[in-house]
Amino acid sequence: VRIFDIKDADYSLYTGKDITSVIQMFFWATRNIFHTIRNKKEIFRNDRNGIVLVHGDTFSTLLGAIMGKIAGLKVAHIESGLRSFNLLHPFPEELTRILTFRLSDYMFCPDDRAVANLEKYDGKKINTEYNTLLDALHIALPVIRHISDVAIPDRPFGVVTLHRFENIRNHTAMQRIIKLVEEISKRKHLVFILHKPTEIKLRKFGFYPLLENNPNIELRERYDYFRFIKLIIEAEFIVSDGGSNQEECYYLGKPVILLRKATERNEGLGRNCVLSNYDSTVVNDFVANIDKYTFEALQLTHSPSGIIVEHCARFA
Repeated sequence: VRIFDIKDADYSLYTGKDITSVIQMFFWATRNIFHTIRNKKEIFRNDRNGIVLVHGDTFSTLLGAIMGKIAGLKVAHIESGLRSFNLLHPFPEELTRILTFRLSDYMFCPDDRAVANLEKYDGKKINTEYNTLLDALHIALPVIRHISDVAIPDRPFGVVTLHRFENIRNHTAMQRIIKLVEEISKRKHLVFILHKPTEIKLRKFGFYPLLENNPNIELRERYDYFRFIKLIIEAEFIVSDGGSNQEECYYLGKPVILLRKATERNEGLGRNCVLSNYDSTVVNDFVANIDKYTFEALQLTHSPSGIIVEHCARFA
């Protein structure tokens, strides 16, 4: 919010530390639901004709949709219609999306495929053609040119960013991705960006020292959005399990290998993006042929966010 120069929230439901466990998430969600029931007039300013916008596939997405329904308001889901059609990959994101679809009155879909995935759900489907992330990138790019406080390695490097529950939920899952990261580090220098839940699990399962002592891996704390994109642009390739990273890399024409079994997004697959299925042969082939996964960045032809604003204006 700060770096995009957006005004502060009129009402904040939570301002504490990062929520890094399932138990914390459960108590946070339960508390917010009861808080909404008791204070919906204050939270939503007694608005009876407004609309609640929720985005993506996190638990807060579903919680926002539930809160909107409790308040008797319309709900609009941004980035709607994305499906992997596998409840366990990603989990719980795939389940969160399905439940959010059922609560949504308006569904802003990033492409035709997403629209088709919503055929059996009620609600108005609007195709924004791209994701709002494309707008964020085009806001960030002019700023990034003036950023000089991100340490860029003096040799070709890749950026690693991993955080999904399916990859960090237990020792076995985390060991699988760490082995692949170590395999890549034998051939390429890596900058490993630490999401807080990932760092906690790396320490808990004993993998943190392994990475810390690897001379070809740098461990770094998370950057703000502009500085992270600066690092992505300077990198040779990305190793990720994130859907947003998959889209960012597609828009930027940057090679990305996904450490996942399935992805709900179609952007870049077969072009700059490779779905690894945790197969070391696939990962090694990607690293050996990075150049063939590079292309020119996409140019913004229209604003997905503008389409959403246009449809929501009547609720203002």
